[in-house]
Amino acid sequence: MFLSKKTQIVGLDIGSHTVKLTQIVERGKDLVLTKYASRELDPEAIVDGTIMDRSQVAGVIGELLAEAQLKVKDTVIGISGNSVIIKRITIPEMSEDELSESINWEAEQYIPFAIDDVNLDFQILGPSTKEGANTMDVVLVAAKKDKINDYLSLVTESGLNPVIMDVDAFALENMFEVNYEIVPGRVDALVNIGASVTNINILKDGVSVFTRDSSVGGNLYTESLQKEFGISFAAAESLKKGDDSSGVDTSQAQSIISSVTEDIAAEAARSIDFFRATTGIENVDRVILSGGCALMAGFTERLAERVGVEVELANPFRNINIDAKLDSEMAQGSAPAAAVAVGLALRRLRE
Repeated sequence: MFLSKKTQIVGLDIGSHTVKLTQIVERGKDLVLTKYASRELDPEAIVDGTIMDRSQVAGVIGELLAEAQLKVKDTVIGISGNSVIIKRITIPEMSEDELSESINWEAEQYIPFAIDDVNLDFQILGPSTKEGANTMDVVLVAAKKDKINDYLSLVTESGLNPVIMDVDAFALENMFEVNYEIVPGRVDALVNIGASVTNINILKDGVSVFTRDSSVGGNLYTESLQKEFGISFAAAESLKKGDDSSGVDTSQAQSIISSVTEDIAAEAARSIDFFRATTGIENVDRVILSGGCALMAGFTERLAERVGVEVELANPFRNINIDAKLDSEMAQGSAPAAAVAVGLALRRLRE
């Protein structure tokens, strides 16, 4: 997971609420965060993963590039949500070349989209232990071409060179591998709750055994406060963050926030329960929580009550030094929200 000068890249996490840019380089044996910047988007700029206001998003990316003063243009971006399908499948053993030739036929059985409308990729995990000899486990990923092309063209127009498109759930895994010890037999649930999507990647022995995206996120707080009090998006965002300057009943607002916390935590818990029911793996030893919701007061504790296991705030900079030129307090303060961006920046061109 170490990056040579020839493979230095930028991680660009384009969320529906915030765009984050990161760059990580190798100095000796250390990984160092050398670039970190984030900007919030206007509401409705990106809705359900679809770019609605290209000029606004491109403008924000341009601001990040100006702030970071990048010399590197090669970029990794991530996607998630309902236009991305991830399936772990078991198929007869074959070589990678053979699977490349037959992947469309294999995928048709599992992908609910027309094969001509998606880009496909796969990773062979190894021999299967579930369905007898001469079979192997494969992770199959499909993403809609129109969404991929939309994001690629946006990033290119912004002056960057997109070289890899990753999946947000797998970016979380990259972040975990660098910052956390892999304990044999341990099951870790990586839960990233963004503004509009929750990404879940559950690892056993450090290997992904379950992934799921759900269309629930921190925007639910803002929408609920707007609906209840008839206030603007900006006022609801401030209220969500603890600013009571909008003049609303703060005790009533806190009640709404607590109710939304319960709803989002319950949705995450349902995904973990579904994992337990469908894989036969009953124990989840720990939840590593990231995303904007991780910073909401009381959310970690409520999720821990729901799932019945330890919940730990993600620290994507645990084993990554922060360059002295950066605002260390700023980066550390938003660390859980930077998990996907860090995972994207840890990719290598040869991976």
